[in-house]
Amino acid sequence: MTPSGGGPPPPRRFPAPPAWAARHLVAVRVVLALTLLVGLGYPLAMTAAARLPGLRDAAQGSPLTGPGGEHLGSTLIGQSFTDPDGTPLPGRFQPRPSHAGDGYDALASGAGNLGPESTVDTPPTGGEPGTPALLTQVCARSKAIGQREGVDGSRPYCTADGVGAVLGVFRADGATGTATRVVSLNQPCPARPFRARYEGVPVECARPGEDHSVAVVTPVRGDAPARPRVPGDAVTASGSGLDPHISPGYARLQTPRVARERGIGEDVVRALVAGCTTGRPLGVLGEPTVNVVRLNAELDRVRPGEGG
Repeated sequence: MTPSGGGPPPPRRFPAPPAWAARHLVAVRVVLALTLLVGLGYPLAMTAAARLPGLRDAAQGSPLTGPGGEHLGSTLIGQSFTDPDGTPLPGRFQPRPSHAGDGYDALASGAGNLGPESTVDTPPTGGEPGTPALLTQVCARSKAIGQREGVDGSRPYCTADGVGAVLGVFRADGATGTATRVVSLNQPCPARPFRARYEGVPVECARPGEDHSVAVVTPVRGDAPARPRVPGDAVTASGSGLDPHISPGYARLQTPRVARERGIGEDVVRALVAGCTTGRPLGVLGEPTVNVVRLNAELDRVRPGEGG
């Protein structure tokens, strides 16, 4: 019906939506807005920024290519330069040790989790292989590197045969008193102990299965130089096990061998080392480092096929 007076009909009034529906509509609008902003707009903006000159390689994982354009890996991830038997390739610079899987496995990044108190090897028991202490690992690596590079690989608290120089001293009053018996804990019989006597007591080799828990663990410094020829980074792994860097000192130690195996001059190799050396960040942080992955790639550019 038309109201009296002939005017337009009044507008129809719909009932207001319930309060819960209004709140849900607000939530839906917020979700859509954040999805467009954070899920689409921000990633597209970061992708565009990553394509800018100077950022492109880093955004793609800092890839490294060989002299023929082949993909060699990343300058951010170290590699093992060994043959199938695990023997270091003589014509290549060697990286630090790695506890990541079988060595520089990016899927198994990790450390050895051994500290300065790890000085006594765990002997084999029940058919299970023993576990060398951190000290023995360092000693064995230093000896092997010294032999490979033709230098003295000795270091404090290491024996000449490359294990930790650690004595187990049995004393009359437990932890104190006169020594009654001395055992070289990391030299199982029939090895010859690194010292003949300690505090006037003959030093014995460690008999398998014997309990040495009551002995006082006593590392012996020995007469090795205070500054070993083999640098510390050459015998210890990084926390991630993936660090592609070594110290300039370790690079200098390897330079003569690499130059000899490659048949090029040491001055050429030293120039390549300098080109792959990065100084301290901001001029004060950390220490200079040499990227081994880049360095070996540059060596192949100078003399391809001589890395074995």
